[in-house]
Amino acid sequence: QVQLVESGGGSVQAGGSLRLSCAASGRTFSIYSMGWYRQAPGKEREFVASFGWSGGSTYYADSVKDRFTISRDNTKNTVYLQLNSLKPEDTAIYYCNGVVRGLDYWGQGTQVTVSS
Repeated sequence: QVQLVESGGGSVQAGGSLRLSCAASGRTFSIYSMGWYRQAPGKEREFVASFGWSGGSTYYADSVKDRFTISRDNTKNTVYLQLNSLKPEDTAIYYCNGVVRGLDYWGQGTQVTVSS
């Protein structure tokens, strides 16, 4: 059993920044990857960024590649997403994802709202 808990969401002005955190707990000794997805109202959930836990490889959606940065803290089983230069279209619920022993786990989501 793996639990993912996101934090750090909030409301910011366009151009502002937020840092999202996702802490994994439970049976997390075999994390394959952790990452972030987001879902805006009326839209499908989309990939944002991910972190290969073992090799440290990072992956980004083209829409956020130059603005967001994913990082990790191995000792805390925590992944972060630094969101810079936020745009109103970044408004969404951001979900933490973890792949552990071939299974997908999801956090409850944290709301990011970017105003014009």
